[in-house]
Amino acid sequence: MSKQQFQTEVSQLLQLIVHSLYSHPEIFLRELISNSSDALDKLRHLALTDERLKALVGSGIDAPRIDLTLDEDAKTLTLSDTGIGMNEEDLVAHLGTIARSGTKNFLAQLSGDAKKDSNLIGQFGVGFYSVFMVSDKVEVLSRKAGEDKTWKWTSDGKTGFDLEEATGSGARASAGTTVLIHLNDEGAQYANGYRLQEIVKKYSNHIAFPIFLTYDKSEWNAEKKESEKSRVTEQVNAASAMWQRSKSELTDEDYQEFYKSITGEWEDPLFWFHTRAEGTMEYTTLFYIPAKAPSDLYQADYKGGIKLYVKRVFIMDDSKELLPPYLRFVRGIIDSEDLPLNVSREILQQNKVLTSIKTASVKKILGELKTIAANDPAKYGQFIEQYNRPLKEGVYGDYANRDTLLELVRFKTTKADGLTSLAEVKDRMQPEQKALYFITGGSESMLRNSPLLEIYKKKGIEVLLLDDDIDEIVFSSVPKYGDIDLKAVNSATASEDLKDDSAPEKSEELKPLLEKIKAALGDAVKEVRASSRLADSPSVIVSDEDEPSARMRQMMRAMGQKELPEPTPTLEINPDHEIIRKLLADPSNSKVEDAAWLLFDQGLLLEGVPLKDPAVFVQRLNRVLNQSI
Repeated sequence: MSKQQFQTEVSQLLQLIVHSLYSHPEIFLRELISNSSDALDKLRHLALTDERLKALVGSGIDAPRIDLTLDEDAKTLTLSDTGIGMNEEDLVAHLGTIARSGTKNFLAQLSGDAKKDSNLIGQFGVGFYSVFMVSDKVEVLSRKAGEDKTWKWTSDGKTGFDLEEATGSGARASAGTTVLIHLNDEGAQYANGYRLQEIVKKYSNHIAFPIFLTYDKSEWNAEKKESEKSRVTEQVNAASAMWQRSKSELTDEDYQEFYKSITGEWEDPLFWFHTRAEGTMEYTTLFYIPAKAPSDLYQADYKGGIKLYVKRVFIMDDSKELLPPYLRFVRGIIDSEDLPLNVSREILQQNKVLTSIKTASVKKILGELKTIAANDPAKYGQFIEQYNRPLKEGVYGDYANRDTLLELVRFKTTKADGLTSLAEVKDRMQPEQKALYFITGGSESMLRNSPLLEIYKKKGIEVLLLDDDIDEIVFSSVPKYGDIDLKAVNSATASEDLKDDSAPEKSEELKPLLEKIKAALGDAVKEVRASSRLADSPSVIVSDEDEPSARMRQMMRAMGQKELPEPTPTLEINPDHEIIRKLLADPSNSKVEDAAWLLFDQGLLLEGVPLKDPAVFVQRLNRVLNQSI
C-alpha cells in the first residue's frame, strides 16, 4: 500500500467544499452519476472503434449500467458502473491531483467569503470532491477496460490517500468503477431509498444509461397490518436521451437540470434552443447560452462546449470543429443520424454532413438571438453583457453571417445611455447625414473627449464609441451597414461630408501658415491642411482611408509584425482657434516652429500614440511656457 499526499490545490479545495457547500450537499450524487455516465459513454464509443476493445464485447463491457446500493444500517452508499475504468496512473491523476487549469483559476478567485466562493464550485470540474461533503471516508475500486488489475483508492478527504492493488474478492470481475461512500452525520439524510430516487429523478433522469437502485423497500402488509421491508432493485431513471424527446414533453425544469448536469454549472442558463431536423439529413441539436461567460472564453486553449453524439453514441466533447470559435461559449448537444461512428477530429474538418449541420446550427443560434433581441431587450442585454465581444469576432471572421451579426452586436455612442444597436443609430441619423460615423483608439473617456468629435457634437450627429481593442480590427473590414457607409471620424473622407461653404476661403487664408507649419514638420507629416471637423481644439491627426490607424499599428506590432512601415499622417488645424489666429497674424514669428511641433505632438497623444522623443517635446513646451509667462 502506498500513502500519498494530496496536491496542495486539492487540500485547499477539499477544505472549501467540506466547510462551505452544505447548502447543496445532494449535488454529490449528480456529480458521481455524471462521472459514471461519461465513463460509460467513452467505453461504448471505444468498443465500436478500438479493435482491442471490440474483441472484449461479450465479456461484460457491452452491458452499460449504473448501480446504486444503499445499506441503511451501515450508512454506506455504493455507486458502481461498467464504464471505461481507471488504472493506477489514472487514479493518481484524476483523484489525487488537479490537472485542469480551470481549477487553479477557481482557487485564484477565492475571496474568503465562504458563501460566495461556494457558488463557484461546479464551474471548474471539481465534481468528484463534492462526495466529501457527505462522507468521512471514500473507497474507489476501479479496473480499466482491457486490463486485469483492480486498484483501490481510499481517502478521508483531509490529508491524502492510500492506493493499492485489490485482489481476491475485493477485485472487480469486469471493467468499471465502484465508489463506496461511508456517510457522515451530514450525509446520513441520504441513507434513504426514497430520497435517493428523488435526487436521481431531479438531476439524472435524462442519463442515457439505466440507473438501478438496490435498497430496503417498505410496503404495507394488509393482512398483518404492519409495514414490511424487502430488498429490491429498481430502475430509477428514464434512461433516454433527453434531447431526443419532443419539446412538448419537456418542461423548463427538464431543460435547466439537463444543462446543469452536462456543464456542472449552478446557475440556470439564459436561454436554450432545441431543434430536430428531418429530411436529407437527420440530426438533433440542443444549445444553451450560459448565464456567465465560461472562464476560458479568452484562452487560446479553450475547451469546446458541444458534445457530439452519433445515433445517441457519445463521440467527443472537446472538438473545436463543431461550432465557429466566436460561438465557443455555447454549450449543448449535436446528435447526428448520418455521421460514421468512427468519426475523428481529422475527419470532422472535411466532413460534408457536419459542415451542413454546423452551418445550419450557426444560423439557428443567431436567428434565435435576433428574435430574443427584438422581443425581450432586457434579457438580451444580459446576454450582450457577457458575449458582445465574441460576437464582434464573428463580424470579422464569419462573412456569411456578417449582416446578422451586425444586427446583434451593441455599441456605446455619444447620444445613447448604455449600449445600442446599429439599427437604432441609423434611425437617429440627421436628415443631411451621409454615413454612420465611429471613433476608435482608446478608453471611453478618451474617445468622448476627442477633438475629432467636436464638429459632430455641434451638428448633433451621433458617433459610435468603439473602445474595445477588437473594434479596430472588426471595423477595418466592415465598409457598410446595409446601404449606409461606415466611416471613422479620423478618416480623410469623413471631413469631406462635413465641409461648409466657407471652407475654401478659410483654406486660402491659411495657406501661408500651412506652408510654414509643413516646412517646420518636414517628412513627419504628409500634409498640413485646414480642418472642417474641429470646433474647440487647435489641431488633430487624421489618416488616409487605406492606412491602418495608429492604434491598429500598435496592435499589429504587439502581435509580432515588427517591420510595419511607418505611415505619414496628415495634420489638420482649426482655422477658427485662437492659437491659429495668433499664428496667422504673424506667420514669420519665431514661435511658429515650436507651435507646429506642439500641435503635431498633442495630436499624436490624443490618438494614444507615444511620442518618439518625449525629452524634446518637454523642451519645446518649456520654451513656449517661458515665453508666455
